[in-house]
Amino acid sequence: MVVHTREIYQSANGDRWYLVSDHGAGQVYIKHQANIPSGGQTTHIEIGAFLSRGGKTPEHVALLRLIGTLADGTRDA
Repeated sequence: MVVHTREIYQSANGDRWYLVSDHGAGQVYIKHQANIPSGGQTTHIEIGAFLSRGGKTPEHVALLRLIGTLADGTRDA
């Protein structure tokens, strides 16, 4: 089982968002790690659901910027 994880954003309060590609399961999703004061829970979110949550939050912008690097051929945002 090969799983690749890339951090896409870390908020000032310590929340982190990752893009995860699980090759064994054939899945790509967002993993949200809440900060410790918020309980530190980890949530897996389907990419479409994540993006449809609306708004231009920093984590959404970071994911869209990363996706854009794939389209224009650059390696990093």
